[in-house]
Amino acid sequence: MAEPRESRYAQFDLSAQPPIAEKRPTQKTVHGRGLDDPYAWLAAENWRDVLRDPKRLPKDIAALVKAENAYCASVVAPLDELRKTLVKEMRGRIKEDDSDVPDNDGPYAYYGRFREDGEHPLYCRTPRNGGCETILLDGEALAKGHAFFDIGDTAHAPDHAQLAWSVDDKGSELYAIHTRALADGIDRADVVTDTDGAIVWTSDSKAFYYVRVDENHRTAQVFRHEIGADPGTDRLILEETDGAWFVGIEESRCRRFAIVTFHGHDAAEIWLIDLHGTEPAPRLVAAREPKLRYDVEPHGDVLFILNNADGADDFRISAAPLAASERANWRDVVPLRAGAMIVAFTVFAHFLVWVVRENSLPRIVIRDLESGDAHDIAFDEEAYALGLDPGLEYDTTTLRFTYASMTTPEEIYEYDMRERTRVLRKRQEIPSGHDPKNYVTRRLYAPAPDGESVPITLLHRAGFAPGADGAPLLLYGYGAYGHSLAADFDEDALSLVDRGFVYALAHTRGGTDKGWNWYETGKLEKKTNTFSDFLACAQHLIACGYTCEGAIVAQGASAGGMLMGAILNEAPQLFAGVIAGVPFVDVLNTMLRDDLPLTPPEWLEWGNPIADADVYDRIAAYSPYDNVRAQIYPPILSIVGVADPRVTYWEPLKWASKLRATMTGGGPVLLHTHLTAGHGGASGRFEALEDTALEYAFAIACSNRANDRR
Repeated sequence: MAEPRESRYAQFDLSAQPPIAEKRPTQKTVHGRGLDDPYAWLAAENWRDVLRDPKRLPKDIAALVKAENAYCASVVAPLDELRKTLVKEMRGRIKEDDSDVPDNDGPYAYYGRFREDGEHPLYCRTPRNGGCETILLDGEALAKGHAFFDIGDTAHAPDHAQLAWSVDDKGSELYAIHTRALADGIDRADVVTDTDGAIVWTSDSKAFYYVRVDENHRTAQVFRHEIGADPGTDRLILEETDGAWFVGIEESRCRRFAIVTFHGHDAAEIWLIDLHGTEPAPRLVAAREPKLRYDVEPHGDVLFILNNADGADDFRISAAPLAASERANWRDVVPLRAGAMIVAFTVFAHFLVWVVRENSLPRIVIRDLESGDAHDIAFDEEAYALGLDPGLEYDTTTLRFTYASMTTPEEIYEYDMRERTRVLRKRQEIPSGHDPKNYVTRRLYAPAPDGESVPITLLHRAGFAPGADGAPLLLYGYGAYGHSLAADFDEDALSLVDRGFVYALAHTRGGTDKGWNWYETGKLEKKTNTFSDFLACAQHLIACGYTCEGAIVAQGASAGGMLMGAILNEAPQLFAGVIAGVPFVDVLNTMLRDDLPLTPPEWLEWGNPIADADVYDRIAAYSPYDNVRAQIYPPILSIVGVADPRVTYWEPLKWASKLRATMTGGGPVLLHTHLTAGHGGASGRFEALEDTALEYAFAIACSNRANDRR
């Protein structure tokens, strides 16, 4: 495909002057170290109020945020036509009236779908054996009048006569749970507020369990709500008092229990609540232990347990009697095999299913619980992604799974676990057209400074060959919390690849792409491995001729935004530009604030600089905000949300202010803050394309500037 003309001429307008944030000297001493932060005032003291109502942002801070938005809009104004073109392209790859594969449950088949031109989903059902559709929840109608609207969970009751659903209308991840009788579709008055959105019905359909979010925006308590009752009278069932632990709830596959998980970053403790009982008596599975992570699925009188006990870093699956589930009774069902990490599992009435990732590639394993026979499902591409979608039914031979690669749109299969046959139920449709043969995906390995090999997954046009001049390249990274980067299909990225870009994923340490040790060697005192791995990937791609120095646009979000800040400080000359979404860049100051929502839980990821001077020094040495230098920086773009409880709006605002005050040249430094959204950005499926189009237009403009200078 010929390179579109507009991509060669996209540029920035640098005539406007950027906002200058006032410096207000703020000093404090920690472990005898002086910490000077002239932009500390940008962290609103009423941040809790702002999460609930962004309009309560103090006027002086709001004025700076709006000035940043105006400056960003001015600089990227010449890209407006390119952005419109990109939105049109990306929207052309979305099937507007898309629909899920129906999921059978008892007498009905449930599914979600979209109307043409609709931003938000509809939740529907039909009789299982055919018949007229009933719209249970019309997200498009409910979203009208809301600048932000995100449906968190929809759960029909076991009697199929009621629906519970949760919604966040601020972007702050505080969900209100509503219920309605499906006979009339009218929502009841007993709305439960300040929840994390998850819903688990009792077996008699008269109540549900949920998790409440506390005043510091942490999940801390499990409650039971009786339908029709005043939420103020809801019964507290379980509570976590340690601010370093989260609480989550889900329904077991067999639907007999609610599974309540208390978890930190390196350990878990699980309780079971019998959904048949009217007087819940939570049952502890196994007491929490340092470094012990586990997950469970009940199966009759047996409990299956995915766990890392006794040094099983890549996890094993054990079983124990449901009535005696303590650690001493765990027996291996699927033993540990080093280097083959079990990343997910589920249980059916007659089958145990798990996903194992080895050499960065996943495969599904199925074991017949009666015969013990096991077999695999795997694919032949050089890099691909697999996912389990077990569905609503427990006593079935049908497993649903998803397959995709960077060249292959998502495919949904139904697999008969007994007959070992598969049926393609849905292939992601690209209305504007897509031929996988026009693209190539590759897996490379970059040598890290300490001798490790860092996987890189590539996508480029079929006609491209590495050479001396290389190509513009977007390199995406994350590297935290054990999150791996799947070699998945990203239809939006085709807008860059079709313009001559190479699109690459850097599977750095901090994720579990190469097993649990890959995560452990990218956190705490070894965190800087994430940064050096990313730079090693960039340098390897240059050495292999895929790109050249100064032609790479780096991208990462959240903890990946911290990665962007770190590599910018270390090696700005490698990059034509950097896109840092909701960037966690003010690491030291945030980890010194034990009142913030995620700080105590994340001490296990980064360390606690309040309690340990060595940790303070370690974080201070790499925290992007604290290490901004007097050097030339490439163009930088950040898109954030004022209602974000995960990465507070002030981190990127402080970072942008300090960059401009310190850097000796380069830029521009651009910051766009959504005034009605949070961590995930805009909530509508088409609205979200506007952010992606801005990011990609920015990347193209950075590439053009780099070409002009070579």
